[in-house]
Amino acid sequence: MGDYSAQSPKRRRPGPAPARSADPPGKRRHHGGEARHYAALDLGTNNCRLLIARPQGGGFAVIDAFSRIVRLGEGLAASGRLSDAAIERTIAALRICADKLKRRNVTLARSVATEACRRASNGAEFIARVRSETGIMLDIISAEEEARLAVLGCHALLEPGDGPAMVFDIGGGSTELVLVDNTEPAPRVLDWHSAPWGVVSLTEGVAARPGEPLLDHYARMKAAVAAAFAPFAERVGHPRGVPRLLGTSGTVTTLASVHLGLSAYDRSAIDGLIVPSAAMRAVSLRLAGLDLAERSRVPCIGSERADLVVAGCAILEAILDLWPAERLGIADRGIREGILRRLMASAS
Repeated sequence: MGDYSAQSPKRRRPGPAPARSADPPGKRRHHGGEARHYAALDLGTNNCRLLIARPQGGGFAVIDAFSRIVRLGEGLAASGRLSDAAIERTIAALRICADKLKRRNVTLARSVATEACRRASNGAEFIARVRSETGIMLDIISAEEEARLAVLGCHALLEPGDGPAMVFDIGGGSTELVLVDNTEPAPRVLDWHSAPWGVVSLTEGVAARPGEPLLDHYARMKAAVAAAFAPFAERVGHPRGVPRLLGTSGTVTTLASVHLGLSAYDRSAIDGLIVPSAAMRAVSLRLAGLDLAERSRVPCIGSERADLVVAGCAILEAILDLWPAERLGIADRGIREGILRRLMASAS
C-alpha cells in the first residue's frame, strides 16, 4: 500500500470530528519531532482489518496494515451468539493487531466493531474479553456511523457528475447504502439504509435447499435482498440523469479482480477502477452457476471466499437493480480510511 493522497488528488480534508482512542490518555501524543502514527481497526462479521498511517499532505501514507478473514459472525444467524471457535479466531487476529500497534508507537487509534457484535447476545462479553486479553478497546458502532465512515473513506473515488451518487458497502452481516451529494469538500449524506444481509448472513439465512438448482438458489437470495432494500428504493425513487455508483467491499474488489482476469489480487489495479455494470453482472451470474469446488479454483476467490462469494454477487445485483448505473466504481478503502481521516482532523 502506498500514499493515498498521491493516488487520489480529488481527496479533500474533512472538518474536525470526534474520535476515541484505544490508548490511555497519557500515551496518546508523542513529544518532540517524531511523526505521529494513527491507527484504525475495523472488526466486521467476516474480516479483521487494521491500518496504520501517518499524515502526508492532504491525505496520509500507510506504514503498516493487516487483514485476516476471521468469520466472527459464523453461525450467528442460527444461534444469536458469537461461537467459541469464532471468538478464538478473532482474538488471535486481534493479538497480532495489538502487537503492531505497540511496535509502531501509535499516537491515536480507534477500533470499531460492526454488525456481528451489534446482533450477538454475547457481544458485550466478547468486547470485554478482547480488552482484557489484547488491550484493544472495541467500540460497537451503529449502522449509520458505519455507513458514514465508509463514505468518508472512499468518496474521493466517485466519478464526477451531477446529482446524487450511491455509495455502498457489502459487509459480512449487513449492507449499507448511502445516497450522497459530493459537490462539497466533504460528502453530504442525503439518505442511507442498512439491510441485514451481508455475505455471511445471507449465505446462512437463505441456505440452498436439497437438490435446488444453483441459479434458483441465487434467485431466492436476490429476492431476499431486494425485499430488504425496498423501503430505501421507495424513498429515493428512480435516479435522474446518469447515475453514479461506488462500491467498497471485498465483494466488489474480488469480482473486479475476476473481471480483469488477475491471477492474484493487486490493490493497485483495483482501487479506483471503473467497471461496466454489465460486466460485473456477467461475472456474478457466471460464479452463481458454479459449484463450490469450481468457485474455489477461480483465481482471487479460492477456498476462503468460495462459499460466500455468491451471496455477495446476489447483493451486488440487487443494488444494480435499484441504482442502474452504467458503470461501477471500485474502492479498496472504506471504514478504516474514514476513521483515519477523522482522527487526523481531530488532532490537527
